[in-house]
Amino acid sequence: MYSRRRCGLCDKAREVLLQAHAEAPFELEEIFIDGDDDLERAYGIRVPVIEIDGVETFEYEVEPSALREALASTSGSEA
Repeated sequence: MYSRRRCGLCDKAREVLLQAHAEAPFELEEIFIDGDDDLERAYGIRVPVIEIDGVETFEYEVEPSALREALASTSGSEA
């Protein structure tokens, strides 16, 4: 998950990811783009951006059932 430290949408997305993680564990990494020029250019105001197995799957909002479906369709899930 690419996010910012002060971001309401990021907070909501994190909650959805953590709930899904509690139900079916997967590798979860949060990368803060704040202060990183390359990441700021790449993601700007699009955060949060959630990648699953290297593919941008969600941007701005994470719908819980869509997340569960996306995770179920991958093997060795990494978000």
